[in-house]
Amino acid sequence: MLLATDLDGTFLGGDEQHKQILYQFIENTPGVKLVFVTGRGLDSVKTLIEQKMVPQPQYIICDVGGTIVDGKSFLPIEPLQSEITVQWPGFDKISPLIQDLPLEYQPVQQQNRSSFYCADESFVESVKERLAHLNCDVIFSAGKYLDILPSNVNKGTSLTKLITHLDAKPESVLVAGDTFNDYSMYAHGYKG
Repeated sequence: MLLATDLDGTFLGGDEQHKQILYQFIENTPGVKLVFVTGRGLDSVKTLIEQKMVPQPQYIICDVGGTIVDGKSFLPIEPLQSEITVQWPGFDKISPLIQDLPLEYQPVQQQNRSSFYCADESFVESVKERLAHLNCDVIFSAGKYLDILPSNVNKGTSLTKLITHLDAKPESVLVAGDTFNDYSMYAHGYKG
């Protein structure tokens, strides 16, 4: 089984006793491969792993799908990562087009994405219209997070590319998530 799970509100959620039961089960069951699929940046995920707050994953998909790395070496999974990176127009091209909107840049590490706090969903369409020529997707989740990614890059597409790369069986995949930026994993038909 390949367990592809979001972190915040999902794998890191719940009470400590239940988390430890799950974490120990994963660590002690050889047939379970763990993949973190998160909106966090890679440095933030590395910190959780290095502080032994979570089990060691085999793979990490972070930046809402914008980064795909090996869970032990933290090196990019190629050619998957290069395919994403080449599509990303960059913050320098995005920022001038939306700087007058009431968005607050999230002060976290970001690779192949730009993330903002957005207090009002009504601005999402304006962002989409302004960035349409840059071939970007806009994801609004949890009523406050606005992520800008290369077109057709999200948690679900990146997970699907990783599964294909690993030659894993889609029916052996179990996904878990709790906000709209996780929806794409379910939309690809994985059990969840």
